[in-house]
Amino acid sequence: MHGTRLPLKRRHALLELWLERYAEPLATLARRHGVSGRDRRPLLELAWRTLVRCQFHDAIAGCTSDEVAAAVEARFIDVEAYAREIVRGALQELVGYDPDVARERPAAAGGGGRGGREGGGRLALWNPAARPRGGVVIADVSFFRRDILVGPPGDRRPRVGAGYQPFALRTPDGRAVPVQLLDRRMGLERRDAARHYPDQDEVDQVRIAFRAPSVVGLGFGMLDVGEVVPGTPASTGGAGVRGRTLVNRFVEVTLEPAGALALHDRRTGERFFDLLRLEDGGDAGDTYTYCPPARDRVVRRTGQGRIHVRRLAPGPLVAALEARWSMKTVAARLVVMLYADHPVVRCLLEVDNRAPDHRLRARLPTALGGGSPALAGAAFGTVRRPPVSVDPADFPLETPVATAPAHRFVAVAQGRRGLALLAPGFFEYEWTSGGDLVVTLLRAVGELSRGDLPTRPGHAGWPTSTPQAQCLGGHRIELGLVTVQEEELVHGHVVLAHWEDAFVPVSGHWIRDAGPLTPAPVDIALEGAGLMLSAVKPAHAGGSGAGGGLVLRCYNATDGKAAGAWRFGEGVKSAHRVRADERDSVALVLENRGRTVRFVAEPREIVTILVT
Repeated sequence: MHGTRLPLKRRHALLELWLERYAEPLATLARRHGVSGRDRRPLLELAWRTLVRCQFHDAIAGCTSDEVAAAVEARFIDVEAYAREIVRGALQELVGYDPDVARERPAAAGGGGRGGREGGGRLALWNPAARPRGGVVIADVSFFRRDILVGPPGDRRPRVGAGYQPFALRTPDGRAVPVQLLDRRMGLERRDAARHYPDQDEVDQVRIAFRAPSVVGLGFGMLDVGEVVPGTPASTGGAGVRGRTLVNRFVEVTLEPAGALALHDRRTGERFFDLLRLEDGGDAGDTYTYCPPARDRVVRRTGQGRIHVRRLAPGPLVAALEARWSMKTVAARLVVMLYADHPVVRCLLEVDNRAPDHRLRARLPTALGGGSPALAGAAFGTVRRPPVSVDPADFPLETPVATAPAHRFVAVAQGRRGLALLAPGFFEYEWTSGGDLVVTLLRAVGELSRGDLPTRPGHAGWPTSTPQAQCLGGHRIELGLVTVQEEELVHGHVVLAHWEDAFVPVSGHWIRDAGPLTPAPVDIALEGAGLMLSAVKPAHAGGSGAGGGLVLRCYNATDGKAAGAWRFGEGVKSAHRVRADERDSVALVLENRGRTVRFVAEPREIVTILVT
């Protein structure tokens, strides 16, 4: 059932990620550091409870009726709306932006500049990791073209702006930050303020890439719009395109004739071929159990059919290629991206499923053999699993499946040669005895339970038709590839840091009508080899003071003890080590005037610390 209704599982994973790493931390920091100190816990709790209601076994597993699956998807819509509102409001408060002031005093809000009503703005940066980060960031900005008038026009005339003009970003100390233009299109944008009627504008929507200056852990930065800088962005070791190959100083990745990828690790010299080649086979199972047809024929994409390739971004900050092709059951679009100064190959796969009763997967040959187990990510650590090889005759009640679940990543390595597959959240994979990783992209099945499966005699649930579980139509799948070494898998935080940089990057938030902004002085860093951030959340009890208590949770991703420390730019008043339910507190010593809290994490231990 790990591969059943995978679009629903992927949507759940993204929403959980949004709540864990964006909405919850921002709401907590806004209450502690924001001007109003608004308590967003009621809305945050509503969002979490709504999502948790989708996590009952059958609902999240996908082995439900279509009506239940539709109810889950409806709840997802609510969760996304709650999360976006929390992120929007909390971030605006933390950077000092008031939409009502911007509407009432447009001149003070920069209305006459390049980014206000006639065209400037400011780009707020936020780092959702508990460590300093910068690097290449992709952000969406917009430039005013004209008002959209609502109601009887009368003698009103819409205001008109210049729209997009070439620009650069500038740091607070005046340094230019060149941008790479990725996309530009015309669109509509609505601005809301509590005391004003919504304002709708026609704008130029522009997607850009830029190299962000370093931002402290969980902290903020600010970039203004400035005049264009002549020439191209300076980028030592940048990313570029050579025909069908993307290259930076870490890796080269090439689109092969079959639509698969060839990967060359420029640091170690290791090469991988035929990565992410699509293969499609029949599925005679139900929502509970995969079952190959009696005469199954797995169809693999070959280089004989035509593949359409075009360049989407030339570099030097982001290089990207797009490939399109069709198979009998699906049409596919693959976008491959490489950032300057980063080893992760980012892949966006869009598939249009046109057929029922089949299983679509992507294969990644590693040439390692199946002697070593695969290392799969889990909620608070990892699981090592060898290939599954069984004789169905030994299991008359139910044949064990060869696939397994993973969270965030699965990796294999021997010596210097290794490969990790990254995803935003949950996915299903298989590690074969031949040394291939195979990731499930979708299962198309039409029955809740069948009673005639050779892999599982008898019904697992009530027989019900589930046409929506055929997953017809378009699907979007985000993946990442990064080469790894065996030693790096021992230190589990290395792969997780790659995952964090790929799927929880420094984010840019555009404020078109912003005046001078003063971001909150947030600076929280987690130190300690092998320690990974898990949560930044408000305390259940509320804590003392207007800002309430702040809960910081991490876990030890290694098999050894880890000495850790939380460091704060502004000192805290108290720190207690608590259980995950925030009970049984033990006071911790504050060092450096409340700026340092030290602790020790046992192997694979979860550590929760409450500070006020």
